[in-house]
Amino acid sequence: MQFQVDHQDNQARACTIKTAHSTIQTPVFMPVGTVGSVKSLDAKDMAEELGAKIILGNTYHLYLRPNDKVIKHFGGLHGFTKFPNSFLTDSGGFQAFSLSDISKADENGITFKSHIDGSTHYFTPEKVLDIQYNFNSDIMMILDDLVALPAAKERIALSIKRTTSWAQRAIDYHVANKNKGIGIEQNIFAIIQGGTDKEFRKISANELCAMQEYDGFAIGGLSVGELNNEMYNTVEFTTQFMPKDKPRYLMGVGTPEDLVENVERGVDMFDCVMPTRNARNGTLFTSFGKVNIKSARYILDDSPIDPECTCHTCKNYSRGYLNHLFKARELVFFRLASLHNLHYYLTLMKQMREAISEGAFFEFKRNFYQKRGK
Repeated sequence: MQFQVDHQDNQARACTIKTAHSTIQTPVFMPVGTVGSVKSLDAKDMAEELGAKIILGNTYHLYLRPNDKVIKHFGGLHGFTKFPNSFLTDSGGFQAFSLSDISKADENGITFKSHIDGSTHYFTPEKVLDIQYNFNSDIMMILDDLVALPAAKERIALSIKRTTSWAQRAIDYHVANKNKGIGIEQNIFAIIQGGTDKEFRKISANELCAMQEYDGFAIGGLSVGELNNEMYNTVEFTTQFMPKDKPRYLMGVGTPEDLVENVERGVDMFDCVMPTRNARNGTLFTSFGKVNIKSARYILDDSPIDPECTCHTCKNYSRGYLNHLFKARELVFFRLASLHNLHYYLTLMKQMREAISEGAFFEFKRNFYQKRGK
């Protein structure tokens, strides 16, 4: 991986990341392709229609179905999905957290039962890397121990202890494998934990960032039940301990407002299911806020979703038509709505990059909220 900071406006950064498969300009939002597909969209939609340079795949789900060996047979995720640009794959730690009723962590890893057939599996720091080697993903996340918030201090302390231990095992394993010619073009990120407790965040960040072989660092364990201002304060506190010369990734976040606030606080990379999940439910993001396309007010509306938007959907179809498609449960609605929402998110990131490059991020943020009446 090659990484450079191109421009900085206070803490907000515009950077360039080069992997084996694409050049990524930040701030960047990574659409979520849980099982190797961004729901309702194909590789051509992602690469050509939307211009996405990186998407996220889910290690837990892809390991269970079709499994990593099948994906390796097809030449990794790129050969399997035909998406030509970069993949980031998570570690499965979040799924173990979200499926906590069928999973259990210990000092060496996480035991969980498949949500598909009930079979038992065990993820260790080494095993999740082996899986991701088979995926040939450009960025591999390591196994971490995530806890729901609020949590007792004892549980958070255990979380960062496990996460540090697993991070050391993961980087040792990755370095040894690269010396054997395995995963040479793949990059590895560690995940900072600590809840919203500043002292724990400082400990976790310092311990992980001391492992200099890591290619980048993520802030995990947020957007899991805490208030927005708690998230923002935690991010602002944590980024000061993260290297300036490596990417910073905030996992699982979030709303357009979350993206703006956390770019301002020095984050480079984001992912979230929100734009595609909301699209399928009829909620569309615009420059002036959200549109509930299900509403009867749009039945005779011949305007596009967002007059400022240049996506395929807005250039060709009216709110009235989309209202009809949603109510008729036509499958094409999912594609058109998802294209719009992802176009909005990706365009928002480009606008922030431009503002940072011009030293005008404060003005951008002010206008962003003014359009929303905030």
